[in-house]
Amino acid sequence: MKNHDIVEKNIGLMSILIVVAISFGGLVQIVPQFFLKETTEPIEGLMPLAAVELEGRDLYIREGCHVCHTQMVRPLRAEVERYGHYSVAGESVYEHPFLWGSKRTGPDLARVGNRYSDAWQKAHLYNPRNVVPRSNMPAFPWLFDRTLDGIDTPKKMAALRSVGVPYTDEDIAGATNAVEGTLEIDALVAYLQQLGTLPILRQKR
Repeated sequence: MKNHDIVEKNIGLMSILIVVAISFGGLVQIVPQFFLKETTEPIEGLMPLAAVELEGRDLYIREGCHVCHTQMVRPLRAEVERYGHYSVAGESVYEHPFLWGSKRTGPDLARVGNRYSDAWQKAHLYNPRNVVPRSNMPAFPWLFDRTLDGIDTPKKMAALRSVGVPYTDEDIAGATNAVEGTLEIDALVAYLQQLGTLPILRQKR
């Protein structure tokens, strides 16, 4: 560009052009993803969370588990060997919001389902040092004393259905009865135990 110094000497113009360039590049990368089958359709066997699992997911968010644990196995040899099948977009199409995370103070949990027993999970959540002596994870003993009433569960399911999660009228109608009286610890463990359990995600890569 013959008069490139005009841009270089005008910080305002340069800033505008930088924003335009970054925006264009972002659109080129992001927009096509909205129309790809691999990113918009669920993988084989994927089902919406059951009522108790859905409440467990909300507890996972409430207690800040997503702050220290990711749910995103990257396609790197070290991660696949440790955690299992790398994450694919189709397993998250019913996730609102996504819980991929960006920080691993603790291990990734995308494939933790059924790797440990319910009893182990509960002992770990009650006091992590009981099962992992050097753990820096906080304890969550209050989960063992609180029960869920399920009053808001149908509303949550209806809201999720409005954004494409295929809950049926029967699912929504029976949600409160399914959740009522469940201990918070049981709901959270139910959520953890279904993570990454689809057969297609258990295949070796």
